[in-house]
Amino acid sequence: MTNMVFTDFIFYILATILLLASLRVITARNPVHAALFLVLSFFTAAGIWLLLEAEFLAIVLVLVYVGAVMVLFLFVVMMLDINIDKMREGFWSYLPMAGAIGVLMAVEMVMILGNKYFAAAESVSHPAGYSNVEELGRVIYTDYLLPFELASIVLLVAIVAAIALTLREKRESKSINPGDQVAARKEDRLRVINMKSETEVEEKPLDENSEKGEGT
Repeated sequence: MTNMVFTDFIFYILATILLLASLRVITARNPVHAALFLVLSFFTAAGIWLLLEAEFLAIVLVLVYVGAVMVLFLFVVMMLDINIDKMREGFWSYLPMAGAIGVLMAVEMVMILGNKYFAAAESVSHPAGYSNVEELGRVIYTDYLLPFELASIVLLVAIVAAIALTLREKRESKSINPGDQVAARKEDRLRVINMKSETEVEEKPLDENSEKGEGT
């Protein structure tokens, strides 16, 4: 009983931090502060996953979103010159529509979570060497092998398409092909020409007009 009370206490603390951090994400004036509050919300959500004994999801949430996506967000926010005052223009005019959409989403979540399929299940005792990561891998690679392979093919096609679009040659582009630089030889870039250091000047005889001019 004491363990359950302590677990509930930790859950309520993490849930409160998650709600406050999520609220600050949309109310912070500085976009960098909003991104940092989003990082805090991800960490708190990972802690809740750990309480639910879903270690794999917690690790993936930290590594993928906090370690990769949020770092990208921070770089983009810091590199872009964002005009905060211009973004705030017309904020209150969108508040009624945003409030209606938020209420609609809350009603849908209550209807879904109130279904009998989301009822609180009884706690199941696992053996000593049980690992939910191993169980998740077994289910993915046995029962859901075909959907998993299809999802991997879709992601592979997306990666190849992104690389192809990035490396697409443009006429106005001034990029340099590294392969051409590596294949270059000094014979193609430099040519040595042997030239004499001095040139002989032939003495020409003076003509008659120049001799007369000198004589006078």
